[in-house]
Amino acid sequence: MRKTAVVTGASSGIGAATARRLAAEGFDVVAGARRRDRLDALAAEVPGIRPVTLDVTSQESVDELAASLDRCDVLVNNAGGAIGLEPVAGADVADWQRMYDVNVLGSLRMTRALLPRLIESGDGVLLMLTSVAGLVSYEGGGGYVAAKHAQSSMAEVLRLELCGEPVRIVEVAPGMVHTEEFSLNRFRGDSAAADHVYQGVPDPLSAGDVADAIAWCVTRPAHVNIDRLVIRPRAQAAQHKVHRV
Repeated sequence: MRKTAVVTGASSGIGAATARRLAAEGFDVVAGARRRDRLDALAAEVPGIRPVTLDVTSQESVDELAASLDRCDVLVNNAGGAIGLEPVAGADVADWQRMYDVNVLGSLRMTRALLPRLIESGDGVLLMLTSVAGLVSYEGGGGYVAAKHAQSSMAEVLRLELCGEPVRIVEVAPGMVHTEEFSLNRFRGDSAAADHVYQGVPDPLSAGDVADAIAWCVTRPAHVNIDRLVIRPRAQAAQHKVHRV
């Protein structure tokens, strides 16, 4: 029987690329996101993808998705994002609440809903898509850094709590990835500011690069757990050290 993988935030960027890649690896992919039109287009293009309208900030939406599944072998908690670059002293509480609700509580809702299915599978994989922002803080990171640190800690706690269960807990933490929406959302639609982030950087990571890493992690043998995989472009040595031409 084919394995089932659930990917959240699958309407664009890393989520869409991951859905494509896991379908190519032979998974039945349940692609969840709020923008159903994009999911439908993705499913029409890629055999093996089933679109499901999903809002990870809604417990009702998460429960509805969970109830629709016959099985779940892989969960990729990808839904997330950053809003703003204001210093903590000037932060908007609503932005922090939104980032925490999507990145952290969204991952919690999905994990609670699907963990029993992952255990039942006999070889489940729960993958948390975090960020290097969850490992090293930086000025202007504010709520995003806090949320990603929390998400990274959640993965560590789950690994301890589920020791002995047939579930692997994997964290993939990307560095600079150039997708069509991440920086645009962070800069509240300011395309010039979003483009400036990548200006002069030779070959930042693509969504496909991260999807490739995710696929490698979840297709390792059952006894092999990739605790944390940090992936950056060669041009980025650290958050504060980026080569530009």
